Amino acid sequence: MNNDIIQTRLNKDFVTESGNRFENAPIAYKTWGTLNDARDNVILICHALTGHAAADEWFPGLIGNQKLCNPENQFIICINVPGSCYGSLGPWSKDPKTGEPYRSKFPNLTIRDMVRFQQLLLDQLGILGIELVVGGSMGGMQALEFSIMDRRIRSACLIAMGMAHRPWAIGISEAQRAAIKADPKWNNGDYEYGDGPNQGIAAARMMAMITYRTPKNYDEKFGRKLQDETDTFQVESYLQYQGKKLAGRFDANTYITLTKAMDSHDISRGRGTFEQVLNRVEIPVQVIGVTSDHLYPLDEQEELVKRLPNGRLHVIESDYGHDAFLIEFEQLHNIIKPFKEIQSILTY
Repeated sequence: MNNDIIQTRLNKDFVTESGNRFENAPIAYKTWGTLNDARDNVILICHALTGHAAADEWFPGLIGNQKLCNPENQFIICINVPGSCYGSLGPWSKDPKTGEPYRSKFPNLTIRDMVRFQQLLLDQLGILGIELVVGGSMGGMQALEFSIMDRRIRSACLIAMGMAHRPWAIGISEAQRAAIKADPKWNNGDYEYGDGPNQGIAAARMMAMITYRTPKNYDEKFGRKLQDETDTFQVESYLQYQGKKLAGRFDANTYITLTKAMDSHDISRGRGTFEQVLNRVEIPVQVIGVTSDHLYPLDEQEELVKRLPNGRLHVIESDYGHDAFLIEFEQLHNIIKPFKEIQSILTY
């Protein structure tokens, strides 16, 4: 994660849906560009499961001069979600009652909690309007909830997700959590910092990497080739590398917390039917699906957009599967830029 992350504390209490209260919660974020006098030239980027506030590292094709998110005339902000291990309130924050990290005692969170947490910072920064909220996967779930919960949002772009976390995705997440908990170092979540269940995280990541891509992509990328002169297939070596890489930068309690939060995603929960909830979203919404996404298949975006009064659907043609939203930047740019320009004309 780069060095331009801003770390501060919320000046109002963060209260979760389950009633847990955090005073002066730490929060990490990154911005690009300058806030205008009206404090409304804002693009809000929501990050995915293992992402962080440095969106220029994982969304590089969309941030920069002449790109979709242009710091020359926009104020772009990405906020690290609660529960994360990248600077915001999370399992390794200290519980003021004990002086020790929360670890396993960190409460369950929801996607709506993530939105409320970020709203507190947006309020603190005096942001009055948001031109566009955009996110993919878990970021898309937050962007959808922002569209429902925050009247500052003027348009939204939702990528590779749906109205609720389906049993298929919940099941995949539970298998990954089981891998983490099967590691002897899990210790019910009360492990020492830096000495956690790395093998469990690595196994969870290996499972996830399979669901993020497609059989065709793996055929083309690896075939049946062996790694160097060993009897290890290249795909085995690749997955092992990706597993170890994530274990070196991520935290097990965070993985459990954030995947459970994703499982909570259901915009109808406590609000009525999907139709009733989405019918109240009057802003323009660009929904984007990926032809080969097996984790959040295209019919999830189709059922979402048909219930949005001002929604439209574009489909990315790609063999990269769910990961296409982090790879197919040219297609994303060509879809979102005209959508955003039309909204600017209609707004001004």
